[in-house]
Amino acid sequence: MTSVSLPSTRLGELAASSLRIILASQQPSGAFPASLTFSAYRGYCWFRDGSFIADAASAAGEEEAASRFFDWCARILDDRRGQVQVIVAAAAAGASAPDEKMLATRFTFDGREGDDDWWDFQLDGYGTWAWALAEHCRRSGIDASRWSSALELTCDYLVSSWRRPCFDWWEEHSEEVHVSTLGCVVAGLDALSELGVLDDTRRTAAARAAAEARVLIYERGVQGGHLVKWLDSGDSDASLAALISPLGVLDPASDLTGATLDTIAIDLEVDGGVHRFRADTFYGGGQWPLLSCFLGLAELARGNRGRAQTLLEWAASTAGPAGELPEQVDRHLLAPDRHQEWVDRWGPVASPLLWSSAMYLRLALELGVVAPIERTGR
Repeated sequence: MTSVSLPSTRLGELAASSLRIILASQQPSGAFPASLTFSAYRGYCWFRDGSFIADAASAAGEEEAASRFFDWCARILDDRRGQVQVIVAAAAAGASAPDEKMLATRFTFDGREGDDDWWDFQLDGYGTWAWALAEHCRRSGIDASRWSSALELTCDYLVSSWRRPCFDWWEEHSEEVHVSTLGCVVAGLDALSELGVLDDTRRTAAARAAAEARVLIYERGVQGGHLVKWLDSGDSDASLAALISPLGVLDPASDLTGATLDTIAIDLEVDGGVHRFRADTFYGGGQWPLLSCFLGLAELARGNRGRAQTLLEWAASTAGPAGELPEQVDRHLLAPDRHQEWVDRWGPVASPLLWSSAMYLRLALELGVVAPIERTGR
């Protein structure tokens, strides 16, 4: 792999600017915008993206910013208590709610569903917010009971619905059960079962569902010794690296982890830049800095520090003059003939994308390129 080899001072400066961009973009409501400028994302916060952004802010020591985001998530869930109860009751009766009645994946900054068509039914964000909140409480010492009612609703929602097909991280293939989605659900249910805010019945249900989802991953989400994109498929997807780190669903030392990382590298990585999946045509199928950082976190968890550093350096090389990190770059397009149609539809690629800034910051912190601010303690 060709190394970009940027000076360590530049890597640290970019981590600092990434944090500044994240904090400056946070809304008064606590929401983290996906992108303040990109046409299709403007005005919205995703539970998934926002949870990874909040996790990075928390890891950097910005406890208040992270807590404000979790407050925003909790308000949305508490406001939809009746909707969750209907979904859970329908599942218990064996008549699942239709996809359009499930919780949305993105909301306006003031907590409303969008009024435009979107690929909205995605379960991963609800697992991710529970996982990220648990990590935040572990780091900061904050009592999770502050969010207990929303966490109970999250438990009920995930336990009742985790087996359902839904859109994946990339808002595609709603007919499939995606392994990265299952990983987010497992991480969230594990966190919920251990947080100490659930009653015995819910805690037992969360632990049981997490165990069953793990079994499903191993039985039908593994082909050729590595994780695959969705159940019973043969394709890889770079989002699978997140199950190793930061989500911690897979043992970093396992053969499955090694084979999964090797497959991602062979199928989806070129010189440190990582594609989403081989059939990607979105903006021509470019390379995503946030995926290089997810892969770097997984490699670091496995003990491959030099490789993680190289992946961080590649991500840093995509930054703009103000330290903004894009959603993807077009250095190695998989489908160059499909690039212009997306530019015509939505304009230039999203930049900055806060999720990219967050994952860069997260990997930089893990590598010690920067240190978190001093914690006040509680």
